[in-house]
Amino acid sequence: MVINRVCGFAFLGIVVMLLTAMVKPEAWGFYGHRLINRMAVFTLPPELIGFYKKNIEYMTEHAIDPDKRRYATKHEGVRHYIDIDQWDKIPFPNVPRDFEEAIIKHCKIKFISGSDSLYFDKVITPDSFFLHTNYLGGVHLSIDYPTFVKYWKKVIKPMYYEDEWRLSGYDLDELFNTSYFQQNKIDVLIEDHFSLHGIVPYHLETTLNKLTRAFEIKDRVAILRISAEFGHYISDAHVPLHTTTNYNGQLTDQVGIHAFWESRIPELFAESEYDFFVGKADYIENPRDYIWNIVIKAHGHLDSVLLVEKRLSKEFDSDLQYCYDERLGQTIRIQCPEYAEAYTKALGSMVEEQMRSSIHAIGSLLYTAWVNAGQPIIDASEPQLLVKEEPVVPDKNIKTRAHDN
Repeated sequence: MVINRVCGFAFLGIVVMLLTAMVKPEAWGFYGHRLINRMAVFTLPPELIGFYKKNIEYMTEHAIDPDKRRYATKHEGVRHYIDIDQWDKIPFPNVPRDFEEAIIKHCKIKFISGSDSLYFDKVITPDSFFLHTNYLGGVHLSIDYPTFVKYWKKVIKPMYYEDEWRLSGYDLDELFNTSYFQQNKIDVLIEDHFSLHGIVPYHLETTLNKLTRAFEIKDRVAILRISAEFGHYISDAHVPLHTTTNYNGQLTDQVGIHAFWESRIPELFAESEYDFFVGKADYIENPRDYIWNIVIKAHGHLDSVLLVEKRLSKEFDSDLQYCYDERLGQTIRIQCPEYAEAYTKALGSMVEEQMRSSIHAIGSLLYTAWVNAGQPIIDASEPQLLVKEEPVVPDKNIKTRAHDN
């Protein structure tokens, strides 16, 4: 049963104003994540807020940890976005909500026989999974689709972080109840063509499950670490430009619009104009639908994000659009405050509302993980946790998106 909670609304309003003033931009692009994570703490019920308030500096500072890892592993960057318009249009009915089924739908399956390598033709119906090829004597194989998904999750899913997803002929013969693959000395390589376009809604669901488990075993260090990073990914899912192939305006001659919307606007106006009192966190009955609705809503703002800036760029002379500022010892070219003000006014309350929604969503999903774990008592009387930080070693071979650089 979800417990009832009484929030001190007047006190919380004062706290929000004080904390908003405390969180200053320290590095380009990090301000919003820190602020949102910090504010989310004050949406939590009494049973949780003590623990998170005691560790609020960790929640704030480590909101940016996932961004640091983008340069260390190729698997990190895709957790921050989804190019959902690569696959479908709102409300995206053709994008499977189950991660494994999404990969299955868009993967390519290649058979390897000696020096020969060719792709199977793949057909999926609600009931069946088919593989066809006319090479090597031809083969037409089929299996019940739910059975194939079950097999995938058991055998192929554990390979996700490996460089190569390879199945032997024995594996495939066993699956399809045939001797074709071993007789023809065929192995199979599976190529993931889905993940490179982003997996943020699926990663949110995975992270929710990890946090629930951390609550179940009362691992306070894991709870704190996962919560801080969870907040980052939840916030990213609220950014319209994290839901499109045109993620930095590179397809519409608007390069730089990503940081403009996500970072420059909040840095200029959040403290003075935005209201971050969002009320208490809610228990989410259906997290998957809730997460996907975040993505759908964010993508629904995309046209305005792009079209409004395109219009304003024609109304303002270039020297009134861009100014120069000192950041971290470097002089950078950045949107002028007057241009940014015109943009945010034309957008209405969009940026503020997406930040507010991020704050509430973080609180609600943290609360949901705790409730689903059985509402364990998390001791807030112990001193602030000291969480050992793992060093992040950049990999020069990791390719990041243009707006990350």
